[in-house]
Amino acid sequence: MDKHPTERRSRSARLAPLAVLGLLAASLSTAFAGSAAAVPSAGSFDAVSVTRSCAAPTHPGELACLALKRTDIHELALSPQAAPSGYGPTDLAGAYSLPTSGGSGQTVGIVDAQDDPNAESDLAAYRSQYGLPACTTANGCFKKVDENGGTSYPTADTGWAGEISLDLDMVSAVCPNCHIVLVEAASANMSDLGTAVNQAVAQGAKFVSNSYGGSEDSSDLSADSQYFDHPGVAITASAGDSNYGAEYPATSQYVTAVGGTALTRASNSRGWSESVWNTSSTEGTGSGCSAYDPKPSWQHDTGCANRMETDVSAVADPATGVAVYQTYGGSGWAVYGGTSAASPIIASAWALAGAPNPGDRANQYPYNHASSFNDVTTGNNGSCSPSYFCTAGPGYDGPTGLGTPNGVSGFTAGTTTTETVTVTNPGSRTATVGSAVSLQVSGSDSAGKALTYSATGLPAGLSISSSGLISGTPTTAGTSNVTVTANSGSASGSTAFTWTVATGGGGGCAGLAAWSASSSYAPGDQVSYNGHKWLSAWYSTGATPGAPGSWAVWTDQGAC
Repeated sequence: MDKHPTERRSRSARLAPLAVLGLLAASLSTAFAGSAAAVPSAGSFDAVSVTRSCAAPTHPGELACLALKRTDIHELALSPQAAPSGYGPTDLAGAYSLPTSGGSGQTVGIVDAQDDPNAESDLAAYRSQYGLPACTTANGCFKKVDENGGTSYPTADTGWAGEISLDLDMVSAVCPNCHIVLVEAASANMSDLGTAVNQAVAQGAKFVSNSYGGSEDSSDLSADSQYFDHPGVAITASAGDSNYGAEYPATSQYVTAVGGTALTRASNSRGWSESVWNTSSTEGTGSGCSAYDPKPSWQHDTGCANRMETDVSAVADPATGVAVYQTYGGSGWAVYGGTSAASPIIASAWALAGAPNPGDRANQYPYNHASSFNDVTTGNNGSCSPSYFCTAGPGYDGPTGLGTPNGVSGFTAGTTTTETVTVTNPGSRTATVGSAVSLQVSGSDSAGKALTYSATGLPAGLSISSSGLISGTPTTAGTSNVTVTANSGSASGSTAFTWTVATGGGGGCAGLAAWSASSSYAPGDQVSYNGHKWLSAWYSTGATPGAPGSWAVWTDQGAC
């Protein structure tokens, strides 16, 4: 959770001259309005400095906006056709496979504290830059109200104005046909912000974004029932900007907690790559196990008995931030990051999918369509145990949840799809003490996810790798009942088989055979069988050849 005072943070002690030259070039570019923003690819950011848009909370019950503004970018006056720095609508649509039409008739609610007197005019400038349809009070697309639904707006605040600009611009970027209702709470206290959430729903918003958070406390369950319990409405909340640690209201059982990623262009089939946003020990996406909120029935991770944060994620790293236009407390174009960017992106993607069914707990929808997200598998936001609380991996994890949008099907009611994992049975196995073995076990996941393997009951001396390779040298004769399990992070499957290890006879391949009463072989005799020469050896010391129930090991002396 973001508890640090307003400050300038940096990944490097210097602002590279090349970075400044790059910004000058971007400002003087002649790219057409609405084209992809001139954002460097992974690794080309030499320094990133940010400042918190809002002051940190000073008392229990007070929350802070989670917008981070880059201070190392100072846009020159843009020519009419110049592209601002930071990702714009085309970039976000491409990265998340979002439709460029849709959302008509849907209303996205934005809940923030304090007033931004320039909210509507700044929104107009952003939409004009990218060629988006006008969204104004006059045409009925935009509406600004106080927490009681009136026009007695609270005191203006430059910090929260930055948050408001970020939120409005992200709705415009992702769902330009959506209507927007901005509800301004009288203060950053939960009581006022919660009242604003209720007002957004009363205004007809079926999607409500909350880009603020703070420490959990025992009053959260009361706030849950008073402000966030709205069946049939998709409510999103930012996971936090201060790295690993749970934060409210993202941990509410009634919201979709939205984590943050670093989003960069890549030469893969998607064209983009994402990892957990983690700038430093005090800056990165939040995640964690709630101390108070109960676990919803649709969340199935096993390490956290309570509500686990997060559910899904989107871009939040200021180093791969988004373009924002702000004049109250700003001088025009800026680049913002923080999970404050991710929350309205997800709420707006949800609006493209359509309103939740009346009475539904919308936050279970993504879990019904886990394969409809880009699985983020690299990066972490701190140290923790179990590791998935703070470390990305295949399937569900704390920092990125189920992943980032891959289209909008993950936000639809649809039919619950059951993910299944199937492991191929290798059949009964045999081995010999002292002879190395290698067996690759394979499986498949219906959602196409990578699998991690484990096993129980392996013969002594053998082990299994996470990729399913069983190897080693058996040390003890006998028969073992082996179970191999493959796990995708959100589903698992198993297979069972027997593995018999015989005492070695010094050769290559081996087999265990009953010594029949008619056998005339003595220990050390060579016999031929199936084109191989075999050497008989007693399995039970002192057994008499031909004795009922005695056994012999037949060790192949030729090539196997």
